Formats: sequence, C-alpha cells, structure tokens
Amino acid sequence: MHIDSTYHIPISSFKGCFFGLALGDALCADYEGGILERGLWKLISRTREGRRRYTDDTQMSLDLASSLLERGGIDQDHLAMRFATSYRWSRGYGTGAAKILKRIRGGAPWQEVNCSIYPQGSYGNGAAMRSPIVALYYHHDPEQINTAVERVSEITHAHPLAIEGAKLISHSVSIALNKLGFEELYQELLLLSKLEIYQKRLAIAKEWIDNKEWIDNKEEIDSKRVVKELGNGIAAADSCVTAIYIAYAFIDLPFMDMLKFIQKCSGDTDTIAAMAGAIWGAYNGIEGLPQEEIAQLESTKEIEQYAVELYGLGV
Repeated sequence: MHIDSTYHIPISSFKGCFFGLALGDALCADYEGGILERGLWKLISRTREGRRRYTDDTQMSLDLASSLLERGGIDQDHLAMRFATSYRWSRGYGTGAAKILKRIRGGAPWQEVNCSIYPQGSYGNGAAMRSPIVALYYHHDPEQINTAVERVSEITHAHPLAIEGAKLISHSVSIALNKLGFEELYQELLLLSKLEIYQKRLAIAKEWIDNKEWIDNKEEIDSKRVVKELGNGIAAADSCVTAIYIAYAFIDLPFMDMLKFIQKCSGDTDTIAAMAGAIWGAYNGIEGLPQEEIAQLESTKEIEQYAVELYGLGV
C-alpha cells in the first residue's frame, strides 16, 4: 500500500472509525430483512438502561479489538473463544455463524467447524464487518493487513469471497485513515482484487464516483440501481463494494444522510452501514458523527477505550 508516511493520523479518525461502525450498525438494524426481522429487532433494540443496542457486527469488532490488544496480535484460538463466549442470539448473529460459535464454545476446535456448515466456508460478510479493526491495529504497518485479515476471517468465514471482501473493507479503512480519495482507493483495491465479481463491481463504483452530477444537482442516488448492480445482501460480494461506494459517495455529506440512503436500499442494512460507517468515520473523524446519537449508544466507554488503545500502538 502506497501512503504518505509523513501524514499523522489523528486519534479522532480512530474514534470516528469505531464509533462510525457501531452507529451504522445500531441505527440501521431496524431496517434489516423482512417484516418479522424488523419487528423482532424493534422489540429488543434498546438495552434495559434505554441505550441503543448494536448487533453482532459491533460485538465481534469489540471482541477482535480486545483479543488483539490482550494478546499483542492475532491469536486465532484465543480470538475464536472470545467470539464464542460473547455469542448471544439477541445480537442477531447469522444462522451459520451461530452454529459455528456454539460448537466452539462447546469445545470443538475452530479449525474443525469453520467449514462444517458450508464445505468451502461461509461467503457471508461476517468477516468484512469486523475487518476495520484489523486496519486500526496495523495502521502503522499496512503491509500486514492482508495476512491478518485472512487469519481473522477464516475462523468463521473461510470462503475466498468472504476473505477478499474483508480485505477490501480493511484496506478502504486504511486509505480513509490517511485521508486519501477514491482514486487512490480504487487503484489500491484494483491491485488487491483477484475475483472477477469484485473487479466488476469496483469498476461500476469507480464510474459512479467519477460521475458526480447528482451531488451538484442535489439529486438523489438511485438506490434501486445500487441494489441491482452492487447488491445489498448478506454475501460479502453483495455488500462490501456497496458499502465502499456509499461511504465515498457520501464522504463529504452528513453521516445521517448516508445512513438514510442505506436504509432506503434495505437488505443487510446494519452490516452495510457498519462497514460504510467505519470508512466514513475514519475519513471524517468523530467530530463529524452525530454526537446525540453517540450519547444514546451502549458501551460507549468501551468503544472509546479500544479506539484509544489501538491508536496508541502506533504513537
């Protein structure tokens, strides 16, 4: 990755990334899936203290940050057990991930169960949603991101589509931390991408970002076209480039405008918003996020603490 080594990343960008992820997750969870899914989440969307609840996207990101800091890097066995111990159905884990984590918690080695549901491993976006934390941990050494993402991902999402999607998101966060634009991001991701579906969708995103008349004319992006050509599903290939595109399409616009657009796209709204929120927050910093919404979020002290500790690794 070619970045300006003289640029000093502010701590605000780390806080913005982590809080952007959590806010996107929590504020868009109400819009995920069908009527039954939305109805269930509305019933449990607040904690007993009245705080806004986040989903597995943020929980697994917190687990990853905790394990990285505690072990001084990636300890796959430790991380797998941390994921498994934190599992609660009320966080909205995917069916496949839930089964894997329950088996790990029951004592099964993660290497034996990570492909037990799907022979090639899950190709969902569960690895991508937590991959921004890898970028924060290795912000001082971004050349380590690819290998780190692979090791973090394969515990629950071993499929090449899932791993490549996670790499795209993690590198997008790294680029955003360094305040680089979409052209630099696109060139980086194009070199990184090996799978045709990602290459095609990145090219579409590039074309759309280059054509910014909708911003000048105050026109709305066509959400139906985004869903049709980039996707809005739980598969990594149907959500990672979508999140990257939306983050940069709204990079100079209000955070809540971006979330409203993601809600309009429907589908896997919480995870797309978590990934886009992490990128947007890394670029704009915590000052750009809605402070009143942060105040309503659960575990704010924990999120801030991890962001500060991750930042401290490179100081």
